Amino acid sequence: MSIAQEQSEFDVVLLPPADEQPRKINLVVVSSVALSFISFWRAAAIVLNDMASTVYYIGGISEQAIGKAAPWFVLAVMLFAYAVRAVYVESCTMFTRGGVYRVVKEAMGGPLAKLSVSALMFDYVLTGPISAVSAGQYLVGMFGNLLALPPFHWQINADVHPELVKLLSMLIAIGITLYFWRINIIGIHESSAKAMRIMQLTTIMGVIVIAWAGMTLAMRPELQHLPPVRPVLTGESKGWLLNFPRIVGLFGIVIAFGHTLLAMSGEESLAQVYREIEAPKVPNLLKAGAVIALYSLVLTAIVTFFAVMIIPDAERIKTIFDPATGVIVRESAKYTDNLISGLVMHLLGPQWLRLTLQAFVVFVGFLILSGAVNTSIVGSNGVLNRLAEDGILTPWFLHPQARFGTTHRLINIVCILQLLTIVASMGDVYTLGEAYAFGVIWSFVFKTLAMVILRFKDKSKREYEVPLNVRVGRGAGRIDLPIGITIIFLILFSTAMINLFTKKVATLWGIGFTIGFLAVFLVCEQISHRLRRGGHHEHLEQFNEKVTDYATPQSLGLMHPQPVLVAIRNPKSMRALDRVLRETDTMRKDIVAITCKVLPPLTPGITPEELKVNDNDREVLTRVVNLAEEAGKRVFPLVIPTNNPLYAIAAAARDLNAAEVVLGASEKSAADVQLEQFALAWGMAAAEGAASHPLKIRIVGEKEELAYEL
Repeated sequence: MSIAQEQSEFDVVLLPPADEQPRKINLVVVSSVALSFISFWRAAAIVLNDMASTVYYIGGISEQAIGKAAPWFVLAVMLFAYAVRAVYVESCTMFTRGGVYRVVKEAMGGPLAKLSVSALMFDYVLTGPISAVSAGQYLVGMFGNLLALPPFHWQINADVHPELVKLLSMLIAIGITLYFWRINIIGIHESSAKAMRIMQLTTIMGVIVIAWAGMTLAMRPELQHLPPVRPVLTGESKGWLLNFPRIVGLFGIVIAFGHTLLAMSGEESLAQVYREIEAPKVPNLLKAGAVIALYSLVLTAIVTFFAVMIIPDAERIKTIFDPATGVIVRESAKYTDNLISGLVMHLLGPQWLRLTLQAFVVFVGFLILSGAVNTSIVGSNGVLNRLAEDGILTPWFLHPQARFGTTHRLINIVCILQLLTIVASMGDVYTLGEAYAFGVIWSFVFKTLAMVILRFKDKSKREYEVPLNVRVGRGAGRIDLPIGITIIFLILFSTAMINLFTKKVATLWGIGFTIGFLAVFLVCEQISHRLRRGGHHEHLEQFNEKVTDYATPQSLGLMHPQPVLVAIRNPKSMRALDRVLRETDTMRKDIVAITCKVLPPLTPGITPEELKVNDNDREVLTRVVNLAEEAGKRVFPLVIPTNNPLYAIAAAARDLNAAEVVLGASEKSAADVQLEQFALAWGMAAAEGAASHPLKIRIVGEKEELAYEL
């Protein structure tokens, strides 16, 4: 399972009453993805599928705004990204589902949380179009190079026919978006395994390009000149500050930094994927963060430097200076929007070999950029589902698609917005990039400010803290001054404020979009509140149901022999499951969480309705899911309709060949009485079927624990 899932889906196996003989039940079996967890490598791959894709377009966008100094600012942004990532790591250790909405709501309340998620939605909606259009630019650029060869000699590139290239890129982007719209409607999500394969191909591509570019520089001394450090702003990149007194010094550096900041887009994916990282969660999260930081720094920064040093200026970007006004204007050239292709085509070596490498670069770019399109759709859907969980969106938005069961209305809304954005931009990558930066920077600002406030509001011990903290005082009066995280916030906030005045497109689009989405959220929240008649909204996970005749390792999908069975029923008392999750290595032993759906006395038989998971069951299973996510360990939920819970649990232990059964201490019976009752149930179950080995039974209480081997 990957971050691509917009709603939690779990296999819940229901069994017929244990006091009946197993019989075939003619109900529809619905398949779904069971709750599972991934390694830090796969988690890093998922985030990098979003973040590393910026290497394909950040160089052209940033140089068009600030000139040949762009690589230095890309390098600065990638270094600063590690500091921002530390903020996300700290928030993840506090909240397993620690996206912007949850963190801002905890720190500053619901209204600002809805405002922050509105800006985040602008980020997600723009991610798809800029990635899809960029993929189109690379495809058109590659075929343009092929058509320029004999016998055609056709010149189809951004230098000769810029509008045609933009039109073709726009059509390709529309096709990519429609494809992933259909994929998400069907419910086929990108897996972590696919993300891993894409990053493996990207790594191979990056190593080849960097090594070959290094050899080219070594053999051509005239190219061995680093780009200038001083940014040169255009009239457009100065925005509404064009007529401001001369922009110099730190002020100009902040402007240039703001025009490059979208190089670290994708950080929010780390918060979304944290819930899927396997145990030990925090150490694996830190490893994933380190991999992401090193990978993006090396790939994005180095490739951008090589592109500026090797590609001729005239083919990389057009620069026009008006001496009358003193204003610099930059326009797209042949390789502005497909910079890596331009880098490859200017390396030393035969043309056929360079064309072959370009084809590989375009193929890998198409995969990773298309993956970013899919991530944007699913990420948007996931964020909106979090709002629905909190009772802000009405049930209408969550209406399942009749055939596939996906939240098709949310997917339709997101994809329509993305298609409108692609058409409105007319395939202009620079315009999309400038607008995209609005959602990126403001989601960072809200997130970081919320984490600063939580340092004072929630003084509980963190498993990880952003460095640079000063502790003043002792005991109850101690104050922790979060110097490091405050500095990060001030850098982000100052950059965001400067961007408001220098990025006209981003400011107009971003503010309009954010206000529009905020208004929709506020109206939907009022409608949802009325539908609940003012009652409290309690989120319950949605589960797919698969009915089977009786418990077997195959029907549950167990991966290891002799599982541990944990009986649960009260969602407010999960002591037994919490204990088992902390003790059990799920790489060697499976955990089966059993909840008994107790039937009324004298029930003559079971009906199809009683084989469905009701809200009471969902409340219990939702708590199971939350505990499993916090622990990062896989759990196999099992619901048994029965009028004899202890016997049902014993029969399941027999059929699954369980090594251990763990029960929570009863509020009505003493632990030794509870143990005696289960021993009788086990004796009955074992007599009906051959039990192959002894069974350990544990009664877990608040202060004591009783264990016995049957």
